Amino acid sequence: MQHFRIKLFALPGLGPSLGAAIPVFHRFIQTGVLDEPLIDVADYRHVPDGPGVILVGHHAIYSLDSAKGRLGITYTRRTVLEGSVQDRLQQAFRSAVKAALLLAQAPEFERKLGFAAGECEISVNDRLLAPNTDATWIQLQPDLNAVLGAAWGAGIFLVRRTGQPRELFTVSATSATAPPLEQLLLRLQ
Repeated sequence: MQHFRIKLFALPGLGPSLGAAIPVFHRFIQTGVLDEPLIDVADYRHVPDGPGVILVGHHAIYSLDSAKGRLGITYTRRTVLEGSVQDRLQQAFRSAVKAALLLAQAPEFERKLGFAAGECEISVNDRLLAPNTDATWIQLQPDLNAVLGAAWGAGIFLVRRTGQPRELFTVSATSATAPPLEQLLLRLQ
């Protein structure tokens, strides 16, 4: 399985402007802080519950979005990555956490944006290879448990499948005892 999508949700009540992400993402391109070639920024704020502001990279797309009515940072892998499914899932989770940390630390978002360390949505952006079925859930569950266990602690999280059969395979994962994002990033190395 390839092309994992990870969404980390913003903390409620802070109310940042999505437009503030535009100069931040341009700075990410200029400074190369996300460990991959970054190409462009696109503004889709006009789309209700849509992709928001997008940072297009060669290997992935990052977006500060309000899809499904919830603000968050979404990392979507575009290119093939070597290694096991667990390695690819861990890389996607690490990339989402790093982007969340960098966004929250940007002066434009100071005290206006933070991300929940113990809640995420994980999808596989490939309906052919990973349909939203019980078979995909059974196949992916050990890798999900291993990566989330390394990040949040073994057995102290809940993972449940969400969505309809025609949607991407998606799970919601939560942990009441998740460490701060800085520690998550270290655990996902």
